[in-house]
Amino acid sequence: MKTAAAYIRVSTEDQVEFSPDSQLERIREYAKKNNYILPQEFVFIDEGISGRKAEKRPQFMRMIGLAKQQPKPFDAILLWKFSRFARNREDSIVYKSMLRKQCGIDVISITENIGDDKMSVLIEALIEAMDEFYSVNLSEEVKRGMTEKARRGGVLAPPAYGYKAENGRYVIVPEEAEVIRTVFRRYTEGIGMLRIAKDLNALGIRTHRGGKIENRTIEYWLNNPIYIGKIRWTPSGKTARNYHNPESMVTDGHHEPIIDNETWELAQKRMKEQKEKYRPYYKPRESISHWLVSLARCGVCGGPLINCSGYFYCNNRNKGTCPGNGSINVKKLENIVLTQLHEIMDSPTYISVPIKKPKPKYKDNNTLLEQQIQKAYTRLERVKEAYEQGIDTIEEYKINKQKITSEIAKMEAEIKAEPQTSPEEDFRKLQSLISTAIETLEDDTILAKEKNEVAKGFIAEINKTGLDGKEFDIFYRI
Repeated sequence: MKTAAAYIRVSTEDQVEFSPDSQLERIREYAKKNNYILPQEFVFIDEGISGRKAEKRPQFMRMIGLAKQQPKPFDAILLWKFSRFARNREDSIVYKSMLRKQCGIDVISITENIGDDKMSVLIEALIEAMDEFYSVNLSEEVKRGMTEKARRGGVLAPPAYGYKAENGRYVIVPEEAEVIRTVFRRYTEGIGMLRIAKDLNALGIRTHRGGKIENRTIEYWLNNPIYIGKIRWTPSGKTARNYHNPESMVTDGHHEPIIDNETWELAQKRMKEQKEKYRPYYKPRESISHWLVSLARCGVCGGPLINCSGYFYCNNRNKGTCPGNGSINVKKLENIVLTQLHEIMDSPTYISVPIKKPKPKYKDNNTLLEQQIQKAYTRLERVKEAYEQGIDTIEEYKINKQKITSEIAKMEAEIKAEPQTSPEEDFRKLQSLISTAIETLEDDTILAKEKNEVAKGFIAEINKTGLDGKEFDIFYRI
């Protein structure tokens, strides 16, 4: 008996007969008739995802990663059709070649039985070429249809905040529309985006996806022409916050506007003035601004502290999603950290300091022993599958199960028996790490990026505690 995997993909344009359940049912029938065991753990499903690029299919990439293991976990990959595997010939050639030649794993279409002779290779290539042509043509047709729909003012995307979709049209949600009107009014009165975002969060207002309001959320609303009865569509893709993309189309919609044109123009004018006012002060960042960047975090929300004009602030506070108000001078925080490092390094006796040890990573297969444990659990599932499918008797299943569980227990006992270091030993190791690094951290001629890499070797994180941010907790790693 051989082991098989199943790969199933259903994109949004597929019909009901190609649903995941339908594909899996046919694949299981094929596996049973052709003496393959198909464990549930080897069923990989990407649902509602385009097949144009393999990297955009997480379950496909997980399957490929497993296929590279030694020994190989399965002997074949079963598909409903070759088009489910890839609609891009380059991806198809690369992955099929790797699976068949390097891993010894066949790729089989259960509905396109083409054999394995020379003519079959040509037929398979023709099928894939036709699938790719269909995919490219479908993409162009969809884009052409949406562009034409945009010209007519039709609904192209999920409704923006302030609207809901009914019968192919955007309909105003009164309570949300009032929020949008308030945002435009306050902004045109001179209130900043950050202040508006904070006030909305304080009122418990959330986006359609349930997220907090950020300053960029306010910016998006202020730049969305849907609120004056327009539809914006960019055939080349998303705007990526480029609200004035020359490729974007803005047409009259069929929905009721929330904002009048005069208010809209005032908001656009103020945004333009703000950008022109602050653009001369903008300087692109060449590297990290301080060696504590990425180490210091907010104790209120857990967000990173960023260096802004010589002060560390919570990045989420700058977005309007954190209630904390504390900030600290960069040099002051640096002195706090260096002072504590010297206290630890120079202490002749043990000091209790918070140390974060890395947790065992069984699922990451970081050691040979952990890999063997995982493989043993896989074997345990397979013998169970073999019994459930009538391949093994109950006596054979009991013997195999007892043997494998005994192996697992023995290996897990070996891991638990690994020597554990005492707090005093951990402290001495931390002292050694600090003494090696302290000269680098105090050298003003060394770049912040290099210092940051050194600090990460023994500092796990630095937490600003309390709303006022007056205290800091430093956690170490060894």
